[in-house]
Amino acid sequence: MRLLIALRMTIVLTVLTGIAYPLAITGLGALIFPAQAHGSLIERHGAIVGSALIGQNFSASRYFHGRPSAAGAAGYDATASGGSNLGPTNKALIAAVSARVRKLTEKNPGTTTVPIDLVTTSGSGLDPEVSPAAADLQIARVARARGLREDQVRDLVRANTRPRLAGLFGEPGVNVLLVNLALDRVSANSRPAGP
Repeated sequence: MRLLIALRMTIVLTVLTGIAYPLAITGLGALIFPAQAHGSLIERHGAIVGSALIGQNFSASRYFHGRPSAAGAAGYDATASGGSNLGPTNKALIAAVSARVRKLTEKNPGTTTVPIDLVTTSGSGLDPEVSPAAADLQIARVARARGLREDQVRDLVRANTRPRLAGLFGEPGVNVLLVNLALDRVSANSRPAGP
């Protein structure tokens, strides 16, 4: 008899906590936050180009570059999300950061201060944002590569900067994919300056 009661309770709890509750929460999430529940996907010309939550590798001079990634062999692999787990005195980390600083200063001449998020990886390896300082450092390079004025590019960065939550929590961030898509829209609509 006790075995039968235990079996019934196991079935009831499995149905409630393993099926009914997850379905209810998933449905409620999709109803209240439809974009987030479906991955915060971003479309361009009817095709999905990425997610606002997952970083991508941009390396061309005409684009803002995101934070380096240690997720997977080539980086930015969502199936291998994770950091490098190297400590601050690890020689491999010091060498990697030094190489990134050199590369960054070569691509962005006149750089005197390098924001830490442009030369270190995040805990997930998929951080979609950079700090406003990291974006500001890249404005001159991107404007030059696209033939735009720096103030135009700066305005796009500001328009795509997420503020602190409630003005208090977290740090502001610039979503790299969103600002790069905004740049593509401006470049497609702009005409060359001059006579």
